[in-house]
Amino acid sequence: MLDPVFPTFSLEGRRALVTGASRGIGQALAVGLAKFGADVAICSRHLDQLDPCLDAIDATGRKGLAFELDVRATDEIDPAVQLVTEALGGLDILINNAGIEDVRPSLEVDEALWDKIIDTNLKGAFFVAKAAANQMLEQGGSMVNLASLTSGVGVPTATPYGSSKTGLLGMTRALATEWSSHGIRVNAIAPGYFRTDLTEVFYQDENWCDAMLQKIPAGRFGDLDDLVGATVFLCSDASRYVTGQMLYIDGGFMASI
Repeated sequence: MLDPVFPTFSLEGRRALVTGASRGIGQALAVGLAKFGADVAICSRHLDQLDPCLDAIDATGRKGLAFELDVRATDEIDPAVQLVTEALGGLDILINNAGIEDVRPSLEVDEALWDKIIDTNLKGAFFVAKAAANQMLEQGGSMVNLASLTSGVGVPTATPYGSSKTGLLGMTRALATEWSSHGIRVNAIAPGYFRTDLTEVFYQDENWCDAMLQKIPAGRFGDLDDLVGATVFLCSDASRYVTGQMLYIDGGFMASI
């Protein structure tokens, strides 16, 4: 038997907030946290789109809470996170997942598009993290930011997105060092090639799919469930001495280029 103080992957009794949870990665992670014992609050820009995720959380037997939030509306973040904390009885975990992408040549990027992507993926993520940190100061907690392969390599036609995700990695490292004294750990995961609504445009191109699969040592694209284990690890006591790190979940892609 394990020593009772041995760090485990259990999230029993933890309270989590997942942004951008109406679909794709956010939904998979929210349900995954619930399956490991956490009560989970979820948000997105459209409240009605959260119903499937909320139903899946309820099916695990954990408490679920859904609310509407556009992370670009920074003046709404603090009161929303405060209400979530009160409803759940505390806040121990933040999954900073809300994000957007618009693929186009850099010479066609205008200021409005730049601001939309940066304000969502980086600025919004910072102010959600700040609001969550204010709720974690006394007891500590764990934050996981959704970075990207573009946090580490340049991808043509994804300049605003890559800039936001590179900035998110810098933010992860800075907040980890600053908030460690409060018991708040801040890490990031960088998914490789996963088929979601956000990335569907790529998967419509069979030639792109064939070429990309040849670059992934695992020989397949990621399944959303492949992201759950690493996220649970970073949110649990099993990673209690891990902070300021980014973990690639990419089937070996970054190791092989």
